[in-house]
Amino acid sequence: MGTSCGYLFTSCAFLLTVSLCLCELTCREGHSGPTYESLDDVFAKKSFRPAVNLSTPTIANISFTLYAVLGVYWFHEFLIWDPEKCDGVTKISLPVKELWTPDIIIYEFVDDDVSQACPYVYVNHTGHIRYDRMLRLVSSCNLEIFSFPFDIQNCTFTFGSYMHTIKDMRVSPALSFAEMSGNSKQYLEASGEWELVVILGEASILQFGIDECDIITFWVVIKRRPMLYVVNLLIPSSFLMIIDILSFYLPPHSVDRASFKMTLILGYTVFLLIMNDLLPSTANGTPIIGQITPPS
Repeated sequence: MGTSCGYLFTSCAFLLTVSLCLCELTCREGHSGPTYESLDDVFAKKSFRPAVNLSTPTIANISFTLYAVLGVYWFHEFLIWDPEKCDGVTKISLPVKELWTPDIIIYEFVDDDVSQACPYVYVNHTGHIRYDRMLRLVSSCNLEIFSFPFDIQNCTFTFGSYMHTIKDMRVSPALSFAEMSGNSKQYLEASGEWELVVILGEASILQFGIDECDIITFWVVIKRRPMLYVVNLLIPSSFLMIIDILSFYLPPHSVDRASFKMTLILGYTVFLLIMNDLLPSTANGTPIIGQITPPS
């Protein structure tokens, strides 16, 4: 995870579970799994939400795991069969483009999704569909860098349906936010510059005119591991400040004092060039380390 120009680059995952009622597929003796004819009827309905009664909303449960594989699970009302009538087959794979999929999006998404999509889904005989793929998320995040490199950032991720209102789809957390936070900490335990503090969340309703949509908002609180910047910035800066202060104890008329101060100015110039490469660049402010560097 890294920061640049006020953007936070993260990887994340969410778990989606949709629960509906039952509608069983047909199987033919001697065939392993549902027949193509019965699946063809399902493929023909891919543009429609898989519900026998369209007045019944689809229940979507979302789980958020930072820096993981994106797993989407939902229940398809038209993809149910009896394994005993289908030679014991309990799971098949189908092309995802032929099936209806929930339109769960992340509202803070600010870049094109360049992650590779998996072309197939696994369908269980109970109608539950599993769709796994990697997701690289680029999201905007307002960085507070005044206390850099000991800064703590709070970034927001909002999950919700793109077009379905609460009459069609209800969204709720699949796990407690404490469990999501614990799972994410396992993934980010050794993740370079950043350390996950906690993941908080809240389910709410977003108003669009006369329409209402369920959303889940996650607050990802992370803090920077400062050791790299302590070694490369704070220690050299403190050393230069101490040397600068001690230089005033040299005799005013000493020839060595002028050359020493010139060398110190050169050292400050090189240090500022290095510091500009290491400090995060944003328009929101300047880190305190960039403000207290004294002139020679």
